[in-house]
Amino acid sequence: MLHASAFGAEDEAKFSAEFQNVSKEYSRSRILEFWGYHEYHGNQNYADTLKLRYYQPLDIGSFQGTIRLDTSYVSSYGPSYPAQSTGQYSAGNTMLTAWGNHPHFFPEWGGNLGARVIFPFGNNGQWAIGPQVGASFRPKENAFLNLADFSPLARYMYGFDTKNNSFQVNPSQPPLVRNLQLFPTLGFQINPSTQIRFWDENGVIYNSAGGGWFVPLDAMVTHRLTKNFLFAIGASKQVVQTYNQYDWSIYGKLSFNF
Repeated sequence: MLHASAFGAEDEAKFSAEFQNVSKEYSRSRILEFWGYHEYHGNQNYADTLKLRYYQPLDIGSFQGTIRLDTSYVSSYGPSYPAQSTGQYSAGNTMLTAWGNHPHFFPEWGGNLGARVIFPFGNNGQWAIGPQVGASFRPKENAFLNLADFSPLARYMYGFDTKNNSFQVNPSQPPLVRNLQLFPTLGFQINPSTQIRFWDENGVIYNSAGGGWFVPLDAMVTHRLTKNFLFAIGASKQVVQTYNQYDWSIYGKLSFNF
């Protein structure tokens, strides 16, 4: 036990010597993003999503953090959706996420605590809520392959109250959410204005209700054109899919900060 503790302390000291914890460096800008996704779900079934995402700085006394609001419109089409056609959109998921920390709460750890709420609007049809924990680290010196940051995040979502929906009333009603979401986010600097980021938008999901994993290979290239404007394009491909989500996805965003 002593040997294990010694090795653990040594590894932690080595990590601290090479990486700086930047979890508390919250953006003070408001950010408005416009996202577009095109997903293939197999058997010639597709889904197109238009999403609006907004980030607002959160300051309550010494507590600092961020609030994020997502809302979307979705068009699903293919043999499994005979009543729908390309370009026919309906309300998608709406969710609110908040995270941050107080300087006196776990000061030595320096990570972020937060939560997400998914509202029972559109094609979701259920309430879901879950805690999340994350952190962000930046190399102190020139890193291997120009690593810009390592920002892991874990979230558990628990769905409840289907708002009187059932599979008989609403055949597209999804089962209650019970999943663990893991984002081992890595960012690499290509040049001063451009990064490639892995598992930033789409992470690993474990279905705790019925078992099964969804493990994608997710990559997104971001490029900042001006101080206030950034755009990105990305793609995601399932590698392990014992918990069905999608086969592949391509996406992009326009991001404005002010």
